[in-house]
Amino acid sequence: MQASFDDLGTPLHQVTFVVVDLETTGGSAADGGITEIGAVKLQGGQQLGTFCTFVNPGCAIPRQITLLTGITEAMVAPAPPPDAVLPTFLEFLGDAVIVGHNVRYDLGYLNGALVRSGRPKLANRVVDTLSLARRLVRDDVPNCRLGTLADRFRLEHRPSHRALDDALATGDLLHLLLERAGRLGVCGLDDLLTLPTMGGHAQAGKLRLTDSLPRSPGVYLFRDATGRTLYVGKASNLRSRVRSYFSSDDRRKIGQLLRETERIDHVVCPSPLEAAVLEVRLIHRLEPRFNRQLTTWRRYVYLKLTNEAFPRLSVVKAIRDDGALYLGPLPSHQAAKRVAEAIETALPLRRCTATFQPGVAARILRGGADRCGHLSVRGPDQR
Repeated sequence: MQASFDDLGTPLHQVTFVVVDLETTGGSAADGGITEIGAVKLQGGQQLGTFCTFVNPGCAIPRQITLLTGITEAMVAPAPPPDAVLPTFLEFLGDAVIVGHNVRYDLGYLNGALVRSGRPKLANRVVDTLSLARRLVRDDVPNCRLGTLADRFRLEHRPSHRALDDALATGDLLHLLLERAGRLGVCGLDDLLTLPTMGGHAQAGKLRLTDSLPRSPGVYLFRDATGRTLYVGKASNLRSRVRSYFSSDDRRKIGQLLRETERIDHVVCPSPLEAAVLEVRLIHRLEPRFNRQLTTWRRYVYLKLTNEAFPRLSVVKAIRDDGALYLGPLPSHQAAKRVAEAIETALPLRRCTATFQPGVAARILRGGADRCGHLSVRGPDQR
């Protein structure tokens, strides 16, 4: 099953979530079994449906598990096995985002059952309310257990170690956490999926500076309190790229850059290629001190297609207003020569550096490239 969003910037109120909770026989997904599945489907703060069923695990239920959950072997004996339950559950789940509290545990059992039944593992997007809680409300509670969070925040549903009750309580917690996340500018699915790695960042409070960034190609500029440009970068998705600086990137310069940043400006471009060109031009003009290219951009060169009757490619240091076609900037003379060789392999361009009158060049072309000791001019039939 393929479950993905083409546009991860989908507004959260349009995203369908399915909160899942399992009761099991304990142990690990490799040697344990599922005894109960509970799920609730949510969208835009509304409950769209629920799913709940006992499952026959095909193995004994330890006494301590029965004491914890209240589920006995007699209760699951008439229940269907996982193979019979999974198709109905997968239909209920669809391509929704899976939510769970410590969801990795539940996914382990579900994926184990799917593999044993000859089905692929779940490919849905996943949100863990435990990770979100640790980022958003950790300072308000003694721990982030589901029961503790339900009591402290007076959630409508309380967990009881039964699948549907725990799924409903987790759904209430999800809504509370989404409200808290909104204060950090989380408004799309992509923001939510990356929040667990951002919320604990030392400069997480500055995430608000990214609120107005679009999910479009363009160039972004980090500026300090005086408006001076600190860093210029390009992105195919401005919002996602800039917010990534607040996640797992722990390079020393990034921390210093974020500490000094007080404003983030941007310029939307029609394509990533145009964004790359604009980035280089802005670095040349503004010379931001956090750009590594600052020390190397003067080595950049251009590949020029000369404005002649029979043009050739040459490597130059700057663009001139001479009617010629320029390609670049390119990072080095060597890189430019490699590009030139690739173009000359595909196109019939002359390679010599001599200057000829059009009539002379035409006679050479008619006579063949090998008739000139210092020219390499090939016709279309000699590519």
